[in-house]
Amino acid sequence: MSLFWRIFALNACGLVVAAALLLGPVTVSTPVLPTEAFVVLAGLASLLTVNAVVLRVGLVPLKRLGRAMSDADLLHPGARAVVSGPVETAELIRTYNSMLDRLEAERTSSAARALSAQERERHRVARELHDEVGQTLTAVLLQLKRVADRAPDELRGEVGQAQEATRAGLDEIRRIARRLRPGVLDELGLVSALRSLAGEFTTHGLTVRPDLRTVLPALTEETELVLYRVAQEALTNTARHAGADRAELRLRPVADGVELLVRDNGRGPGPADGEGAGVLGMRERALLIGAAFSFGPGLGGGTVVRLRTGPGTAASAEGGPR
Repeated sequence: MSLFWRIFALNACGLVVAAALLLGPVTVSTPVLPTEAFVVLAGLASLLTVNAVVLRVGLVPLKRLGRAMSDADLLHPGARAVVSGPVETAELIRTYNSMLDRLEAERTSSAARALSAQERERHRVARELHDEVGQTLTAVLLQLKRVADRAPDELRGEVGQAQEATRAGLDEIRRIARRLRPGVLDELGLVSALRSLAGEFTTHGLTVRPDLRTVLPALTEETELVLYRVAQEALTNTARHAGADRAELRLRPVADGVELLVRDNGRGPGPADGEGAGVLGMRERALLIGAAFSFGPGLGGGTVVRLRTGPGTAASAEGGPR
């Protein structure tokens, strides 16, 4: 029975009983006798109690829906309100769940377009850095070499310093270009790109140990790029914020996909720490391929980033692996 008919039936019963009493032999004296006042008050209390119970039971699903709406987060998809209650309430909850389905699909689609545009822009900037700025600095190095060959002895030291500064700038530009668009990922594949990434982050203060299985299921280009970007962002957070001296980068096959794990021994996230832009970016990328993503403190301390792909991330037989 719908909530409308429940309330209507209850009120109708109360009014019918009241009318029957008025038309029947029951009368109220003037002044009102204590027994008569007791009967009237008892009937009124009973009617209000039953009315309150009906409303309470009927509105419980709406309260659950309100909690589900306040807890809804498109970065943590899949949570839905339980469909229950009267007909109107159940229909409202189903409509809300359908709206969440549409919002999650639209958000995933828009995020995919935005990240695709971002990758294209990264590729363009990396190419311009490598082809234009890199070539300009290379020409400057050649000119400085000719100047150093002709310069008097008292100026050769300064020219040499200019050469070293230019060479360091050129190396930095090449490093930035590689991070913007990893050519090794396009040329040699995911495992080689991750191994190169681990070597890039291995410095005097941080050692990254790669544990990469070479036998992996065939993955789509989008999945490989998401795995690489998540590993890159996780290692960047480790190098900048964790204060760790050891990190592990692991990639292994699991049922229906692969699992990426980045773990360090540094300062893990505290209970009051929220998810920053880097973690939100990793979570959004995971949503693009329908992967399960988790970020938090490890059992023995440090931080653990885990991304596990599921069905639908394997490359098709026509396209094959990259």
